[in-house]
Amino acid sequence: MKKHPLEQWGSMVASKKGRILTLVFWVLLVTALSFAWPQINSIESESGKNLPSTEMSEQAATIIAEQFPNEAGTPLLLVWHRENGLTTDDFGVIQKIYGELTDKPLAHQTLIPPYDQMPTQAIAASASENSTTIVTPVFFEKGLATDVLQESLNALTKTMDEYNVQTKKDLASDVLHIRYSGPVGIATDAVSLFSKADTKLLMATVLLVLVLLIIIYRSPLLAVIPLIVVGLAYGIISPTLGFFADQGWIAKDSQAVSIMTVLLFGAGTDYCLFLISKYREILFEVEDKTTAMKLAVRESGGAILMSALTVVIGLATLSLAHYGAFQRFAVPFSFGVLVMGIAALVVLPAILVLIGRVAFFPFVPRTEAMAQRKGKKQNKPSHKTSHKIGHFVTHKPWIVIVATLLLLGGLTVFVPRIQYTFDLLSSFPEDMPSREGFTLIEENFSPGELAPIQLVIDTKGNDINLQQQLASISYIDSVTDVQIGEKNNHIQLYELTLNINPYAKEALAHIPELKAEVGKMLETEGIKKADQHLWIGGETASQYNTQQITVRDETVIMPTMIALIALLLFIYLRSLTATVYLLATVIISYFSALGAGWLILHHVMGAEAISGAIPLYAFVFLVALGEDYNIFMISEIWKKRKTSDHLTAVEEGVVRTGSVITSSGLILAGTFAVLATLPIQVLVQFGVVTAIGVLLDTFIVRPLLVPAITTILGKYAFWPGALFKKDI
Repeated sequence: MKKHPLEQWGSMVASKKGRILTLVFWVLLVTALSFAWPQINSIESESGKNLPSTEMSEQAATIIAEQFPNEAGTPLLLVWHRENGLTTDDFGVIQKIYGELTDKPLAHQTLIPPYDQMPTQAIAASASENSTTIVTPVFFEKGLATDVLQESLNALTKTMDEYNVQTKKDLASDVLHIRYSGPVGIATDAVSLFSKADTKLLMATVLLVLVLLIIIYRSPLLAVIPLIVVGLAYGIISPTLGFFADQGWIAKDSQAVSIMTVLLFGAGTDYCLFLISKYREILFEVEDKTTAMKLAVRESGGAILMSALTVVIGLATLSLAHYGAFQRFAVPFSFGVLVMGIAALVVLPAILVLIGRVAFFPFVPRTEAMAQRKGKKQNKPSHKTSHKIGHFVTHKPWIVIVATLLLLGGLTVFVPRIQYTFDLLSSFPEDMPSREGFTLIEENFSPGELAPIQLVIDTKGNDINLQQQLASISYIDSVTDVQIGEKNNHIQLYELTLNINPYAKEALAHIPELKAEVGKMLETEGIKKADQHLWIGGETASQYNTQQITVRDETVIMPTMIALIALLLFIYLRSLTATVYLLATVIISYFSALGAGWLILHHVMGAEAISGAIPLYAFVFLVALGEDYNIFMISEIWKKRKTSDHLTAVEEGVVRTGSVITSSGLILAGTFAVLATLPIQVLVQFGVVTAIGVLLDTFIVRPLLVPAITTILGKYAFWPGALFKKDI
């Protein structure tokens, strides 16, 4: 009789020669790649464009760069502040520091205003109305790497220290403070924040997984083995992604790498536990460890491959996004899970067979004959709790379905109440220097001055001046004099200051209103198809475009991902019915997680709004990872149904997978929850929502809702597959 392909694979990697060759080959490959290619974390993080060039704000930026060139460079905003009001001596310090910057420019410094030559009164006139704050710029060359800019800021900080200007002290203290903000300050702070987050995240994740594995399995070796496998997988993933980034095939995104680390330890440990659990189960029946592994790979390999493939394809759909940050997540995530899935079926079997039963010490699994020979207990798990849950679900399915849907449905009620923000700076800690500087500007100057709206129009040669008309708009605070394009005198630029925070949700809503109003003005001036001859740029317009493109990406990626996973499920299970309800349950779980996440983030953690990117990120992860657990359990039901009646198969499916999925879910939720310890709000929000979603899948959807639905459907759960024709 011909062996199953997975059984043949198990025989190959678990044999005496196979296990040694497998481990030697993998270790040599890790070593070779580590020396040949750079690690992903050693690659300079690129800011990367998030918006396509076809978006209005990007088109406006292109026209402005061409028609109104600014050779000054990229600005660093120096935000000077004294709580009780700036003094004459403070303005004198500003003059002296700018004098030093004139005599000894910072590396890559291009331009500074001549504050050292101005009278003190002239500088004081630029301060805020309450005289507590003044903002002065320093310009640097465009396109510099953040580490180069950071070196210049370090040198500037030394100068500040010499003049006793405080860069870190509490702003409430009555001394002269300085905060670096603007594009340069924000960029360097962001990279610094993510670089610190990487190390903290990795250490916290490894420690958490190790502790949870020891608590759950009470076996020191068994706790370490999955971590070794994940580490060996990461040894392939990191240099390969580093090579991709070094070649320019992908853009390295620090945020993506941070979350990828969590995903690898969470999902990777899950795949390892799926195989370990099956291997231990078989070791109670089969004495030879090689034969046991061969059977374990055959029994669980299909579910592991299918689970990994589901996550890989699900995460790869992010490549369909138009928003750059979403695109940059696709390759690291999908490639990482692919390698991790391979490692779970290549490296893990070799290590487990090499170590043997001692891997489970002190609760060593033995056959009855082995236990009798050694005079020891069999240590076979009883699964009492899982048996009770399985029995209850199969005998009271309607109660389970109604109760779980009421709980999940109740949480989804809060989804429409969620407030979203597209402001990157709001993700930073409140005490981060660039954000503190930004807050000082916001509190002490007109809100709109933070980020003026840039309105570009093409007059088509008509004599047009819209300054007065624009100034009369209710939400506009002021309008600069019209500027005429250098290369095309038909192009005009107006800078508009809003009378509200330019990053607020209300400000974003004014962008389409402004475009419509300006369009009417131009049509009145005789310009046809006016909307094709005006562009709105600046931060507010950019955030509005981000909001719109995020909606577009959600409407494309979510249904595409559902369709692809549905196809995979149908191919694997041969059941249209199961495909539908398995997908439906994880989608319900996703919306419940979003609602529960908002309750915690808003009412417990005090967040006014969450990042607009969270719904798509959470959807991609929760649907893909949630389907993992469904696949593992439902495949067990499908196997049992071949030899048992329907209720027994469902109950056994719950029992056989209960402990492993519960422990896997706790570990995966825990690793995502680690993100909530970081100082980056978008990662905190993502971690909270995803961890809740995983817990809902682990304790509500997988052990209760899915088996209850399977019970109710009876043979129709398998329609139109071969099991549908089997007698109940």
